[in-house]
Parts: sequence; C-alpha cells; structure tokens
Amino acid sequence: MGFDVMDRREFIRSTAIFIAGASVPAAALEVMSAKELFAARPDIHWVFLVDTTKCVGCGFCVKACKLENGIPYDANVTRTWVERYVLTKDGKVRADTPKGARDGFITKQIDENAEGMKDIKDEDIDKAFFVPKLCNQCDNPPCVQVCPVGATYKTADGVVLVDRTWCIGCGYCIMGCPYGVRFFHPVEHVADKCTFCYHRITKGRKTACVEACPFGARDIGNIKDPNDPVAKVIMTQRVGVLKDEYGTKPQAFYIGLSKEVR
Repeated sequence: MGFDVMDRREFIRSTAIFIAGASVPAAALEVMSAKELFAARPDIHWVFLVDTTKCVGCGFCVKACKLENGIPYDANVTRTWVERYVLTKDGKVRADTPKGARDGFITKQIDENAEGMKDIKDEDIDKAFFVPKLCNQCDNPPCVQVCPVGATYKTADGVVLVDRTWCIGCGYCIMGCPYGVRFFHPVEHVADKCTFCYHRITKGRKTACVEACPFGARDIGNIKDPNDPVAKVIMTQRVGVLKDEYGTKPQAFYIGLSKEVR
C-alpha cells in the first residue's frame, strides 16, 4: 500500500532533515546561468517595481493579498506588508508594521516591540516614509538552494514557487531567506510566501496588490519586453534593491529607496 500525502511528508521529513543536517548537496549550490533560467520562456521574466514616493501606507495591498491568496485575515503573517520608517533629528531610525499594515497606520505611535509604543513629536521628525515589501523572486534564490526535497523551485519565467505536496515543513527555506518573506502557513502547515500572484500574471492579469493600490505605488512587468512600462523604468531610471550585498539578485526594484531601509 502506498503512502498518502501526510505519510510521505513525515517520511521525507525525517530522512531529509538527517541528510540535510549533515551536508547540503553540491548540486543545490550551483548557480544557474541566465541562459538556463530563460531557456523555456526566453521572452518572459517577471519583475516587480515599487515606488516608495507614492506609498501612503493605506494597507489596501495587504488586504487584497490575504483575500486573494487564502492567508487567514487575522493571522499575524502575510505575503506582502508595508513598513513605516520614522527618522528623528537625533539620528535614530524607527520602523514598525502593525499587522503587516493590513489596517494601515491608524496612530502616530511607533511600535518598538519590547519597549512598547513610542510617541514621537512632529517637530522631532526629520523624515518619514513607507516601504512595501514582498518576495524578491531572486535570480539566485537561497531558498531553492537549501530546500532538501525540491519543494521550493524556480520557474522558467523567474518566479520562485512552493509545491505544497512536497513541502515537509523543515523550515530551511524560511531560515535561508535573508529578506524574512517566508513563513509557515497557519492552516496548510507548509512554507508560504508571495508568488507574484502567479496564477494571475500567467493569464495576463496584474497581481492582487497592484490592482488594489489606489496610488500606483506597485506594478509588475516583463523585463524582457522593451516596451513594457515597468521594464522601461527599471532600465532607464535610478532604482535600488534590498540587501544587494547578499548576492541574491532581487527582482523587486524600488524607486526612492532610502539607505535606512533594512
């Protein structure tokens, strides 16, 4: 009699954790060339563009993402979130994201976690802004490299996905992501993250968060298409990426990215 899905997960979990704990296969550390990455779909490579100068921290994108992708509304996890940064004249940088900014920022108080809520006077603020975050769909994704069972994989058009039928919940991909975008799904009990709404973009639609943003702070496009509006911005304007020093080659690009962003 064959294993059912849960039996297989438990079996693979116990064996894979032992094997992966000893060493990571050399093949998993190989970096694919651009030619290999785009071989199957050489005309498409998805990229994301965030304009921080347009984001007002309303949280509509977070709401839309949760509803579209089946992330429990009240769970303290989300595929995309918005961070608020407040820089004070004394040189301090404070950042928070209450409930991922699902309900926006309804108070001026900054949540400093263990230190509680912090009141900051308007006259003490040097600069304040919002930064949306999501999976960067790295060209060199560490989450793919560390997955011991191949549940996390990269598509030919540049999006990193998770096969829930193979994920064993070992957590290596969550620990391996330098951007903190991965989490355990509270219902499915597998690794989860932003997928660029792959089920939508492959049918010619925008992501749920892009459609929900009333200020045009987010957009997705095809970097391989020279006429794509997103591609034009990335190729001709000054854009930045998060944590470039990690060498993951993020495919989420930012306009107006401040050096204080973590």
